[in-house]
Amino acid sequence: MTKRTLVSMITGALVIGAASTTFAAANPFSDVPADSWAYDAVSKLAADGVVNGYPDGTYQGQQTMTRYEMAQMVAKAMTKTDIDKADKALVDKLAAEFSEELDNLGVRVADLEKKSDNVKWGGELKYYYQGDKDDTNRNDDGTKKDRTNDTQYEFRLEPKAFIGNSGWTANARIRYYSNSASANNGGSINAQNHNGGNDKSDTVVDRIYVEGPLFGADTKLGKLDTYSDDVFGSGMIIDDNVSGAQFDWKFGKDKNNYVKAVVGRYDFDHDANLGRDASNGGAYDGTGDYGSFEVGHAAEHKGLSYLAGYYTLRNFNEDYDSVNPDGSRNYSNSFAYGDTGNGDGNLVKGNSDNNGIWSAGLGYKFSDDFNLYGVYAKSNLDTVDGYKGDDQDRAYDITLSYKGADPSQAGTWGLYTAYRYLGQFATIAPTYDAAARGYKGWEVGGQWTVAQNILASLRYFKGKNLAADYDNNDADFNRIYGSVEFFF
Repeated sequence: MTKRTLVSMITGALVIGAASTTFAAANPFSDVPADSWAYDAVSKLAADGVVNGYPDGTYQGQQTMTRYEMAQMVAKAMTKTDIDKADKALVDKLAAEFSEELDNLGVRVADLEKKSDNVKWGGELKYYYQGDKDDTNRNDDGTKKDRTNDTQYEFRLEPKAFIGNSGWTANARIRYYSNSASANNGGSINAQNHNGGNDKSDTVVDRIYVEGPLFGADTKLGKLDTYSDDVFGSGMIIDDNVSGAQFDWKFGKDKNNYVKAVVGRYDFDHDANLGRDASNGGAYDGTGDYGSFEVGHAAEHKGLSYLAGYYTLRNFNEDYDSVNPDGSRNYSNSFAYGDTGNGDGNLVKGNSDNNGIWSAGLGYKFSDDFNLYGVYAKSNLDTVDGYKGDDQDRAYDITLSYKGADPSQAGTWGLYTAYRYLGQFATIAPTYDAAARGYKGWEVGGQWTVAQNILASLRYFKGKNLAADYDNNDADFNRIYGSVEFFF
């Protein structure tokens, strides 16, 4: 297609116009005026590769382009950050012109966004319910406890500031969470929200970092989020924050191959660092040196995907609660904990302060709808003498998924089923909402985009406590998890 033909197509798409901008605002399906300045703006953006025509990526010959279709093009252009300053100014001007149509599409163009081109705000409001039934959880008289219930609200603000034309951004995440109407009047303890004890609410800034190009990689420096498995999105080993640096190189024709390296300090037991002293003879420290190296290939629409990685947590000090007369220690929130069967409550052998985890994954994408994959991990840590439960030095996740919910597309949905075995030595902070570290079992779930940017999820996990699963002990565990998320 010649440049002249392309320009003719754009001209034809913009020829028939409305009588006035006021009328166009009232009728989003009216045509863009033939003499509108938007013609030159779109031509410039098209020539620079910022926009590519109709929503399906083509120019429809001499077919008229409406304000609604123009707004769809502008909405896509607004998501791009790697454009020059002149094109960015054109996109902002178009966004102001078609703000009402963009609003109808669910794309927010606030006054601040119109006036400022270097700060963007995003975020999420989330409500979830979690109900756990664990046969190992007993009352003082030995009877099993009822299901524990936890309901929580969480509000996240994620500002992003563009640092000139350098390609770097300054980023943060501010989280407010409030435990509401919990049957056990307490919070949940997990690596994702660190909301524990009887605290009803809290506000934290859990991420603050800069991001930009360095050494050919997308680089993050500061207190940043890190995630294991960028191929299948399992997050089986870690989905949490570290203080340090992350380098992510993407290469290949479709940029679907990557190498990622992370180094930093990880807080695996934040309770150990909240003003506690060492009165019992031990130095409390719930942090360790974290590092990882991961390579992978992700099939785009169909085909084989694979990954391999190494993750290490070193120099971590166990956080013990007290010392017994014989010198043994009692643990509750250390890196690896649980009932070993001999009463000391700790799984790791003494002097084990370094953990190395090897991981590999393989999967096949049958189509855009069907995906099957498996991820396996192995740790070098050993359990204490006398441990009787299932192996804690390995973990694996086998998942079959169908379709997927896209929060930006109302009516989209997805289902999955998985078997997960999550040994405590081979996992650090898994991303799962239903399956838990230290357990094995089946999980099923689904998501549905109720309306644009409103996502509902429901998950169910049924399995056993690894440390308690021996000699016909009651080790059953199940969790019901449901959430509604509002993105903005």
